[in-house]
Amino acid sequence: MAETITVEVKDPVGLYLTPATVLVNIANNFYSDVKMIYEKKEVNLKSMMAVISLGVPTKAILSIQASGDDELAVIAEMKKAITSSDIGVILH
Repeated sequence: MAETITVEVKDPVGLYLTPATVLVNIANNFYSDVKMIYEKKEVNLKSMMAVISLGVPTKAILSIQASGDDELAVIAEMKKAITSSDIGVILH
């Protein structure tokens, strides 16, 4: 079963290249499939171009979903990075 977190982006510029790089790099360190979902669009979080193509603005609500053997570890790392890098706020 997939693990999912919901995030509100708080960076005033939105999810631009720098914070997106943090998330993509984390996703690429794991075997699980990791997706970002924003406004009914679902992209592979291991692809920088896919993430940037979403055009996520500030105050946007998005989901990150991981499925695979190490899905719990992926989500734990994502939560840590999102809060410590001030990318956003974990809603649930």
